[in-house]
Amino acid sequence: MWIRNRIRRKLRFLPLSSLNQTMKANYAIAVFQAFLAATLFGVSIPLAKVLLGGIGPVPLAALLYLGSSTGLLIIKAGQHLTRPAVIKEAALKRTDVPWLLGALLAGGVAAPILLFFSLEHTPAATASLLLNFEGVATAIIAALIFGEAIGTRTWWAIIAITAGGILLSWDERGAWGFSGAAFGILGSCFLWGLDNNLTRNISAKDPLTIAIFKGLGAGVISLILTNISNSSLPGPSQVLSVMLLGGFSYGLSLVFYVLALRSLGAARTSAIFGLAPFVGAAISLAIFRETPSPFLLWALLAMAIGAFLLLGEEHDHTHLHEALEHEHRHRHDDGHHSHQHDTEVPPGLVHSHWHRHEAIIHSHRHLPDLHHRHNHALASRSRQKQQ
Repeated sequence: MWIRNRIRRKLRFLPLSSLNQTMKANYAIAVFQAFLAATLFGVSIPLAKVLLGGIGPVPLAALLYLGSSTGLLIIKAGQHLTRPAVIKEAALKRTDVPWLLGALLAGGVAAPILLFFSLEHTPAATASLLLNFEGVATAIIAALIFGEAIGTRTWWAIIAITAGGILLSWDERGAWGFSGAAFGILGSCFLWGLDNNLTRNISAKDPLTIAIFKGLGAGVISLILTNISNSSLPGPSQVLSVMLLGGFSYGLSLVFYVLALRSLGAARTSAIFGLAPFVGAAISLAIFRETPSPFLLWALLAMAIGAFLLLGEEHDHTHLHEALEHEHRHRHDDGHHSHQHDTEVPPGLVHSHWHRHEAIIHSHRHLPDLHHRHNHALASRSRQKQQ
């Protein structure tokens, strides 16, 4: 108790008018980044179908992931050669390795292997529906294990978008069945959900580096599964085409996904990313002139409701920022970075360095971003005592 009182004596209050506007702008940018990630990934679905030909799904995934890491490595090399005067992203440190390794093992190794063996004993129609539960799994893990604040409105948004994904993948003509292997597919969804949450914990660091490692890890594992399944790789020209698609679609999608994690948290980012199947379906209709699914409009309605619920979310209460030291991309006009530099730094200059946050208490609209991962149970009890 005496420690908390000591912190309170050091608290300072900031003007709130600009804070709410800044947080609102940051939220809009993050939502756009998450939607862009979903769009880029959704585009890959019909385009991969064009390139698919005789390529099996496992070698296709290997080439897409390896293409993503290769493309991002080229961008990273270009950044290194230009040597920017101001460092805008924080590099990964040794303390970040366990989070990154955990994400790679969960989402890049365990999930695809479990899915690979589960698909052999699960009807395709059942599998396609179960794979929509990654967003729900991400939210459950975020709330129960990582303590991410998820309100009723957000839960309904996640359910609505997931329902839209289920409607899009519904196949009345497909074979149905639920066996023990179906639990393996659900297990894969939870492993990808764990991957999303572990990645969130290092989302303050350079997204290019994170995406390179994740793409490389998933690509290598997919290549190993390709050999296990005796699948063959296509010719050089087709390999190049698929890897180019992976560079633009998978690679950039993952970069924008990591950027969105910074400001939205794992549950909300994953929910918006759940719009990807609709993007893919819409583009498929334009490219292949396919007859739309009878559930397409219902899926669109469900996803629109989910998006509306997320975009209209308001979360505002008095909260305490404990003293904190860390490194990440920031600017000095966002209401949370008032530290001093040896030389004058323009308020709007984006840069990255190790810095300290003093304890502060204030009230404004916020989401579980890098600076708002506080315990809401404690905050609620604190407000009740004050009343």
